[in-house]
Amino acid sequence: MSEFDGLVAAVTGGASGIGLAAANLLAARGARVAVLDLKTDEVPEPLAGFRCDVTSDAEVRGSVDAVVERFGRLDILVNNAGIGAQGDVTANDDDEWHRAYDVNVVGMVRTARAALPHLKNSPWAAIVNTCSIAAWAGLPARALYSATKGAVLSLTLAMATDHLPDRIRVNCVCPGTADTPWVGRLLDTAADPAAERAALAARQPMGRLVTADEVANAIAYLASPLSASTTGTALAVDGGMYGLRPRGPVQH
Repeated sequence: MSEFDGLVAAVTGGASGIGLAAANLLAARGARVAVLDLKTDEVPEPLAGFRCDVTSDAEVRGSVDAVVERFGRLDILVNNAGIGAQGDVTANDDDEWHRAYDVNVVGMVRTARAALPHLKNSPWAAIVNTCSIAAWAGLPARALYSATKGAVLSLTLAMATDHLPDRIRVNCVCPGTADTPWVGRLLDTAADPAAERAALAARQPMGRLVTADEVANAIAYLASPLSASTTGTALAVDGGMYGLRPRGPVQH
């Protein structure tokens, strides 16, 4: 038996990238998995797609209720939906700042708020938020994105404390630059995509981009009942960016 047998997980932003990798892994390990996303028409079986815009409180509540109605319970929430932003602090107007916070931070608040009454009924309740190395490291041209992820880190710690009496564990995973469709689209806009990819890989001490599957494995660890004493943790999956300072490029 798998540690996720009998459990139900909901993954926001689960139709692509890290979210899809996490949803597939949880399903492979025995969970019944609901994908909450704007586009669910191509969600593969055995995943179940539920249309959800995390900027709409009514839509979030409706989709979470639909998941519970279909599966009878909710044990795990993976708050993964998010958007990116580029530039220094002057590069984005107020509307874009509000939009990024609405998706990346308040979106997590909405889904957690809707899920909590159901999670309180689970003996193995867990919330995993997708944060970023940008919450810790001063990355160039990522002021808005970094600010939202710093908020996610603080939110994770506050929620982990608040929900100790409910026995709901709350953790976050902090990827480095991951090889995902979003990063691919970002590279496509660069003047020299190959050079930009090489630069992104080089700034991670291991010398390569993180894979979505590697982040998914970290999410599964944090969500697992086998990690019942892990809460309030920010788990870096960043090729060593957070703590390592090699003198030069690592030779493989």
